[in-house]
Amino acid sequence: MPIQPNESESARALFKNAIEKSFARKLSIGDLFTVAAQLKAAGLEQRSAELYKHWIAFNSDDPIVYAAYFNYATALAESGDRPGAINALREAIRIQPDFQPPYINLGRLLEDSGQVGAAVTQWMALVERTSAINGESVAHKLSALQQTGRVLESLNKDEAAEDALRQILEVDPKRQEVVQHWIALRQRQCKWPVVLPSERVSVADLANGISSLSLANHADDPMFQLAKAHHYEKRAIGRPERRLPPSEAKRRRSGDKLRIGYVSSDLREHAVGFAMTDVLETHDRAHFEIHAYYCGIARNDPTRERIVAAVDRWTDINGMDDESAARKIAEDEIDILVDLNGYTKDARTKVFSLRPAPVIVNWFGFPGAMGSPYHHYIIADPVIIPEGSEIYYSEKVVRLPCYQPNDRKRVVAPNRPTRAEAGLPENAFVYCSLNGMQKLTALTFDRWARILTAVPESVLWLLTGTEQTNARVREEARKRGVAPERIVFAEKMPNPQHLARYPLADLFLDNFPYGAHTTAADSLWMGVPIITFPGRSFASRVCASLVRAAGVGELACASAEDYVALAIELGKDRRKLAGVRDKLTRARDTSLLFDTPRLVGALEGLYRGMWSDYEKGELPRPDLRNLELYHQIGLELDLEKMELLSDADYHALYQRKLAEWDAAYPIEPDARMWRPR
Repeated sequence: MPIQPNESESARALFKNAIEKSFARKLSIGDLFTVAAQLKAAGLEQRSAELYKHWIAFNSDDPIVYAAYFNYATALAESGDRPGAINALREAIRIQPDFQPPYINLGRLLEDSGQVGAAVTQWMALVERTSAINGESVAHKLSALQQTGRVLESLNKDEAAEDALRQILEVDPKRQEVVQHWIALRQRQCKWPVVLPSERVSVADLANGISSLSLANHADDPMFQLAKAHHYEKRAIGRPERRLPPSEAKRRRSGDKLRIGYVSSDLREHAVGFAMTDVLETHDRAHFEIHAYYCGIARNDPTRERIVAAVDRWTDINGMDDESAARKIAEDEIDILVDLNGYTKDARTKVFSLRPAPVIVNWFGFPGAMGSPYHHYIIADPVIIPEGSEIYYSEKVVRLPCYQPNDRKRVVAPNRPTRAEAGLPENAFVYCSLNGMQKLTALTFDRWARILTAVPESVLWLLTGTEQTNARVREEARKRGVAPERIVFAEKMPNPQHLARYPLADLFLDNFPYGAHTTAADSLWMGVPIITFPGRSFASRVCASLVRAAGVGELACASAEDYVALAIELGKDRRKLAGVRDKLTRARDTSLLFDTPRLVGALEGLYRGMWSDYEKGELPRPDLRNLELYHQIGLELDLEKMELLSDADYHALYQRKLAEWDAAYPIEPDARMWRPR
């Protein structure tokens, strides 16, 4: 037997002795597991797999040989032999079909091999076989359903994924990760009401599990959104077991460059990547050193190439665990670390929890507060977070003239499609809303139906969902008295081609409460006006900021009723609309919205101010007071109807709830919305 790399004499002797005992049928299955575990602990995964192979060959009549096959498969997978592991798991199932763990692992290996359909088949086979009612069998069944739901969701098989996840919730409604995905699936399918309780699953269970992004789509309730972010951070991120040793307070000489680190999974062909590219190219290299830390998908594209070329140093942290990534950032001596993800897909929030830089900033990737003890600042502007709204944020609010960056060099396809090519009627008034389907709510669709009814020669152009979702939206239109054929769907396509088709629309209708952000900037860049109205929450106010910065602030209405009225007026008065479009087009290249040098100059001024705060020992302390209390209150509210409340009624509602809590359990007097008695 050749000696393996790093194999000690004692490990070799252990392995040799176990092989001999296996051949003589003198090694019990318990001893087999013990020796295999010792070999694995010594880093000898191949030896462990080899031992299982020998033992099974000479002990195949052992009553629980199927368990040996299961462990053999694990050892093979860890040593890199995926096909061998698949075969071993299949043999374990053949010998003992009621042994449940192999179904889970076999499905995962098949999925990793690209055999997604076969993976789902394995998991559903386990679900069908799991008839016994005991803790272990239920746990395996729920695990199989969760794996099935995850894969079906990734394949856009939304209804099947939703069904699998609902089965889990009917057994265990407290599984917050499952609730999170189930609600997101219902939003993506425009299934209203989204928060749909049952006899086993309460509204509070669903509100407890909803993700921060789904909540922003669902409710204009910035206090509950802050509390939800804090609740999620405590539960899912928590406090690291080990923190990086605190660095000594840094002092920079006047000529030293500030080192800025941007962390994101989206520095690629993604809305964040498109918008940030121009910023990274424009930074003042005489005074700032720019680092990018990438944690997204391993794929190159033109946007990523531009960003790599723009920054002083690009570091891919995908292969690093959180502690290693944080240590790398600390070794790079980053002064200000900017979180461009927040609580979005592929975020590395745990890296920030290790505090690898003196100053940590929340900007652009996430529309709201982080509710964490380690994000010091949130960057906004006077419209998105007006004076007096700081109570909805745990971070210190600092403001740019306009919060959102944009790329002045964005590529637009030269070939402009015709309306006929896009499936749009030639002479109709085309309203559009090219946001994702998850942003569409029943209340917003009610408003759009009123607009379409008042402007008979009009259609609504939406970004497509699945075939079933499109049919559902058309049926919702029919229920509201709008002919289904007046809803037209735009197929998804690469960004240059997508931008090129915008001018086919006459007017963009913003969503609420999660409005258009980078999508609004795309529309305005292409000369298509967008009407909106601001709410209370961050996500509901971005579009109002953008139309103001684009020079057409009159398109930010004071209320939902004004929004409907203006949409109808512009749909009937094409001369007035033409004047707005002309104003927008003439102002484009000089407007605040697309003035990247001005934004970067203001941003660098904020960074200097943050560093000054740090050097003076005045770094802001995140305000996390009473957030668990606000989370408890939010679980009791009708979140979908919050947008119908005036600001005064909204505050009064929370004050009444706080008073009810205080009557039973006295609360601290510094609660954000607490009115002292």
